[in-house]
Amino acid sequence: MNQSNILNYLGLGWLDPFYIVIFLLILILVIFILHFVQMARFRKIREEYEVFMEGKDGKSLENQFEELFTDISDLKTATRRDRRDIDSLLKNIQSCYQKMGLVKYDAFHEMGGKLSFALCMLDKDDNGYIMNSVHSNNGCYTYTKEIVDGKSAIDLGFEEKEALEQAVTLQNSKDHHDRVIKEASRRAERAARKTTDK
Repeated sequence: MNQSNILNYLGLGWLDPFYIVIFLLILILVIFILHFVQMARFRKIREEYEVFMEGKDGKSLENQFEELFTDISDLKTATRRDRRDIDSLLKNIQSCYQKMGLVKYDAFHEMGGKLSFALCMLDKDDNGYIMNSVHSNNGCYTYTKEIVDGKSAIDLGFEEKEALEQAVTLQNSKDHHDRVIKEASRRAERAARKTTDK
């Protein structure tokens, strides 16, 4: 059975054998190109593998993996400890004096230099005190008045009122402070969650 009879038998008698040869040559060329590409990739992977394995055996790799797992465990423990410390700090800071108002003035006309002052110190909830220091030729006298919820049960002088208003309306007000604390807490939770997920 010659070539044309084979093509007729396959139902391809209309096809010129020349085109079949061209197609097969192109197919062989594509296969060679893919083969060389795969060989190049394999060679690169092998080189990377040899660099990674250089000077290492199965036992040393096992030790290295154990060290990595130990480091991850230590990081998770440290993150949990840091989160507890941050929560403790955020809780303790609630009662710290965070807002301040200071007004310097001359208590007596004959005295210059504004050596007298009214100092207001408040916590997050506007609780604290006002300290009024009056300087005169005879000495220095200091008075304190308690502040609860931003108010005093005792009448305040002009300078004391101004110091209280400064402290209450300071940029570091209660609402601003709450936002800062919540944002810090959210960041700590996200960091802890990322470490735990790993």
